[in-house]
Order: sequence, then structure tokens, then C-alpha cells
Amino acid sequence: MSTSAAPHVGAMLTLPGDAVRQILWRFSDRFDLQMLVQSARGVARGPVARMVASGERNTHEWTPAKQAMMEAFDAAGITAAFMEPEEGGFISGPKNLALGLAAFELAWVDGGAATASLAGFLALAPIHERGTAEQSAHYMKLAAPPQPGEDRKIKRGAFALTEPIPYVGVDTGLLSGRVRVAEWKDGEEPMLQVEKRGRFITNIACADFVTAAVDSGDERIKGSCVIILEEGDPGSFDRGTPTKKLVHQLSSTGDPIFSLRVPASRIVGGYTVKDGRIVPNFTHSEVIEAVFRRTRVTVGLMTSAKLLSAVEPVIRYQRGRFRGAESIKEGSLRYEMGIQQREDALQRLVDVWASGEAGASLGFAAARLFDELDPLEKQKTALMAERGINGGRAEMKAMKEVELRAMELLTANPTPERRAELEADPLVQYLILDAAANVLCPATKLWNTGEGTRQMREAVSLMGGYGITEDCPGYLANKWMDAQLETTYEGPEAVQRRQLTITMITPLFLAQFRNWIREMRTIASERPGTGACTLATAMTMWMWTLHYTQTATDADGNKLYTGPRQAVTFALADALCWLLASRCQILDVQELEARGPEDAVVAEDLPATLQFFRDLCHTQAARASGEASRICAELVYGYNRHPAWDADGHKACFLADEVEEYEGFIPGLGSVALDVIGQHGEHPFKAGPCAGCAGSADFLHLQNKLATCLTGSRLAKDRAAETVAKVMIPEALDYPA
Repeated sequence: MSTSAAPHVGAMLTLPGDAVRQILWRFSDRFDLQMLVQSARGVARGPVARMVASGERNTHEWTPAKQAMMEAFDAAGITAAFMEPEEGGFISGPKNLALGLAAFELAWVDGGAATASLAGFLALAPIHERGTAEQSAHYMKLAAPPQPGEDRKIKRGAFALTEPIPYVGVDTGLLSGRVRVAEWKDGEEPMLQVEKRGRFITNIACADFVTAAVDSGDERIKGSCVIILEEGDPGSFDRGTPTKKLVHQLSSTGDPIFSLRVPASRIVGGYTVKDGRIVPNFTHSEVIEAVFRRTRVTVGLMTSAKLLSAVEPVIRYQRGRFRGAESIKEGSLRYEMGIQQREDALQRLVDVWASGEAGASLGFAAARLFDELDPLEKQKTALMAERGINGGRAEMKAMKEVELRAMELLTANPTPERRAELEADPLVQYLILDAAANVLCPATKLWNTGEGTRQMREAVSLMGGYGITEDCPGYLANKWMDAQLETTYEGPEAVQRRQLTITMITPLFLAQFRNWIREMRTIASERPGTGACTLATAMTMWMWTLHYTQTATDADGNKLYTGPRQAVTFALADALCWLLASRCQILDVQELEARGPEDAVVAEDLPATLQFFRDLCHTQAARASGEASRICAELVYGYNRHPAWDADGHKACFLADEVEEYEGFIPGLGSVALDVIGQHGEHPFKAGPCAGCAGSADFLHLQNKLATCLTGSRLAKDRAAETVAKVMIPEALDYPA
């Protein structure tokens, strides 16, 4: 029997460098982003690393060193990365990928530093996404670093959404903060009194203004809103006490108390007056939805950066583990390889590395998707305004017809002329990208931080006892603890799962998902060593299981896929995240193969680099498929009650006399008949007849196919482990321990 084997190439010589990463994450042609990465790296591995090494994480207080870190962000251009050039920035257009790259570099060293940089963007994001033109222009310029010749102090912001315990972390819809009309003179702008107690508010120690979510406490104000509060407003701007965090200590966090009088023009997005009531143009929920669907991606990337940053310190520790003992001679295998003489250490590190690559691929794919979506969203808003369509209900009705055209593009295989027409329609493109973004955003936050935290524990364990010391190279213990907090940022895991249960079943997303399955089949036919075949089968199984749970009932006749039944819906969301991360990882390696030869630095060792990255893909695809298969099998079979040895159970069994009778014309039946009832009712010693369920044959066919699709995955992992054992690393980390 002929087999398909990976061509033999040498091992990858060095750890992947910037040139490889720029191709993988699609910014090799963006000089502005490359410079931002270098600037952020300089701050991370310089001032930030020195702060960690000198013990700045040991205090909850806002120290001069931490303030100096913020100023280093300003000088490096990190603070201005959020702004447009006319506002003091240097990057034109959407900036989701830019912010993701900057946070990735900072989190490579310390999650708190990355959070401190992001918190300022988060404070501005409500104004940027939903603010009036005047609000956006005013506060963006205030928050931008002073330009040469300007004599002003930069203004920093904080986002005050969460409320004090018991509300914190429960539901962003629960607001105890209140806004009331303080004074409203005829012909003048209303003055508002805002009362807000915040909880776990990042950057509060250095904030000059706050965007705060509040609910109406006055019948003259309708609903909730986000409102801008400034330190100089009349009243009390109390930053509160520092939160006693065990993690992310380089960012300031506190529980502020605000009691301030502000003009109604501070309501983010503006307001109208109707029947004597102030009606904010956007509720606080509408504002945070626009904000979090982008910033959650960046938080997910922070955890993936930790995993990839752990690879080099672990390799260094493993190889040098036995050096220094008199009995271990220089040049011996034990001296040179250390713990890496053994398979276990290498293969566990391969899992950490593969998870980090998959998370980074998923996160940066989501960031790039939002960069595509942002201008289309602005076009959509402008087109709706031109057509006089205002309000959510009217817009949804108008977009129904557009959705039909989008489905036609995705499913109907239109003629080239019709395809070109549909692809040129910005509303069609908006709906397609929006459907994908609504899934990829929570998937990135959920999978990167959740699985990333579990893999960080594995990385720490690979360092032995050294992993939980202050002087552990790479600060791995800090990163492991920091990752625990990142799982709760901008909504804990349950929030992401809940969003996925709604967005992953939309027709537009499922149509794209079917196309992605075909895409993986195509890649598998051309590059069988990537794990794309395994992944395509697992994706098909997920689709089958989703349909099954939407149509089947449990043993009591209750529907399976319903909102309250989170044991079903959340489990399917988890399985989907594994598959999405693996798909993005495979697509990145395809990009490296296509673009790598164009770069002289990458091309030099490209065959070996490609082989290693494909092996990581194959390894991750096998793990993702295994997780999806386990979850799907539990959902398909787990809600059926096991048959008992009763009258109903006997209906599925052969009688001993029947087996003897049928054996005459079906030879061998006796060897395959599992449940046989004897003449006196005796039966096999087990709980009951073997269980089955409607459609189980189809599911078992998929599961058996998936099992055979795992062929070669362990060989790929062996090759990856061999590369890990041979790859060269620098003499020392490029930041202090």
C-alpha cells in the first residue's frame, strides 16, 4: 500500500524571527506596524522588564516607576497608536491589528504593563466608537502625547463600567451608578449629577477623566448611558483605595467614588430631548457592545504572547538542567541535552508551543477581520442615513433583503457577473464579515485565555521548582497568575460562551463555516501533513452535532439546544473554539508557504521552518479534533437514558433461540450479537442492553472517520519534538531575570 509521507528536510535552525512572524500575521508590508512592534518591544524588554526584576510587582501602590512606564509608552508611540494622524497618531485607518501587536509585545514580558497601555484605549473607545464628532476630536487630542512645541500635559483616561460587590462580575447590565438632572434652565443645557462607585477600575490612579456607565435615577432621563467625567468637575473625584491584586500589579486598579456635576453634552454619543425628557442616543449596553467586540481580541492575544514567550526559557532550562555537577562532563549527551534527552519533556513543550501559535493565529485573524469590518460599518451607517433608515428595528428590517443577497454569495455559486456584483456591495460584505466577527471575537477571548491559562500551568511545571520562583527566567510564574485574571477581563468565560451560543447558529456564519470545511479539504489534498483533513472531519462532526442538538430531545422529551440549557450550548461553543483556532493556524502556515520565498531572510531556512510549523498544525489539529469529538459524543449520547433489562430493553435484544435459528443462514451472527437473552431470562452481566440513539450510525461513521484521520499526527509531534531538541536559542534572554 502506498503512503503519503512528509519529505525529509533538516530541522529548523533557530527560533522563528520577526520576518516569519510578519508573514504569518500579515504585516510584512506594513512598515508602520513593524516600527510599532519594535518600539513596544523596546519598552517591554527594557523599562518594563527592569521594573519586574526590581520588584515593582510587589506593591499595589502607584509608584514613580509605574508612572515613568506610562511616559515610556508615550515616548515610544504606544499611546498614540490609537489615534488618527490628525489627532496626534501615526497610523491611518483601523487599528485593531496595531493594538493587538503592541499588547502582544508588552504581554511577552508583563501582562500588567500591557493592561496599563490598553486601559487608556479602553477609556477612549466609547468616545471613538459612539461619541459625537466633537467629543471624539476633543478627547483624542487631549489623550495624544504633546507634539513638538506644544506645552500641555497628556490626559489619561479610565473606563468605569463595573460596580462594587456584589454586582462586580455579575452582569454588565446591572448598574448601581445613577445620573439625575441637577439643574435645567429654560433655553440652557441641562446640568447632570452623576453618582458612581466603581470596582476594579484600571488606570484609575493616573486618570484625568473617566467614561462611566450609569443608569437613570430621574424620570426626566430615559434609560442608561455612558458619560464622561473629568477630575476638575464640581464635586468629588475620589480614586478610592488600590485593589489588592495578586496579578497585573504594574497597572493601577482601584475602587473609585464619583459624585460630580457635568453638562449633558458629556453623554457619549449625545442626546435628544423628547417630551421634556433627556434621551441618550446610545444606551450603555449599545456602547459597550461596540467597544468589547473589538478589545476582547486584544486581551486574548495577551495570553497567547505568554505561551510563546515561555518556549525559549523552558528550552534553556531543560538543556542546562544537569550542568554543573562534577559527574556530568561537558560534551556528554546529558550535559548538552539535559531533560530533553527524554520524550515527555519535549512533547509537552510542543503542546505549549502549538497552543500558543494557534491562539496567536486566531487572535490576529480576528484583529485583521475587524480592520476590514470597521470601514464597512461606517459605510453601512452612512448608507442607512442616506436612505432615512433610523433605529435598530428599521435597520434590521432593511438588512433582511441584504442578508438574502449575502446568502446567495455564500451558497448559490452565482455566475461570475453576479458574484462580482454581490462582492462589490458593501452591505453584503459587511453582513458576511460581521457574522464571522461576532463569533471570532468571543472565541478568541474564551479559548486563548482559557486554554492559554491551562497551558501556562504546563509551561511552569516544565521548569520544575524553578518555575515558581521570583527569578524564574521569563517570569513564567507571574505570567501564569496574570493569565488567570485575563480569563475574566471584559466578561468572564460564561459571557463569551453565551454570546457564542447566539452568534454561532446564525445562517450567515454557518454558511461560511461550511465553506471553511471545503477550504480545509482543499488544503488537505495539497498539503496532507498540516492536519487539515483531520480538522475538516471534526468540523463536519461539529455541524452534525449542532443540527442534532437543535432537533433532538433528551430522555424526558425536553429540547436540547435552548438558551437555558447551557450544558449543551456552552459545550458546543467550547468545541467550536478549538476548531477555529486550529483553522487559523493552518491558514497562517499556508500564508508562510506562499509569501516566504519573497523574503530573503525567511527563504534561507524556509523548508525546515514550514515543516516545523506544519507539524505544530498537525499536532494542534489532532488535539482540537479530539476535544471536539469528546464533547460531541457526550452531547449525542449523554442525554439518552441507558436501557434496562426490562420489557422495553428486551426489544433490542436477540433471544438465544433466535440466534441459533438465524445462524443457519447468517453464519457468524452469534459472534456479533452483543445482547442475547437466554431461555430463562439470563443476560450479560452489565447495566442493560447496549445503548443507541436516533442517527447514531451517522455519528459513529463520522467518529470512526475522524479516528482514521488522526493518522500521522503523532509522527508529526515526534518531528516537532526533535526540532525542539535541536533548535538553536540565544545565549541569554534579551531582558533581565
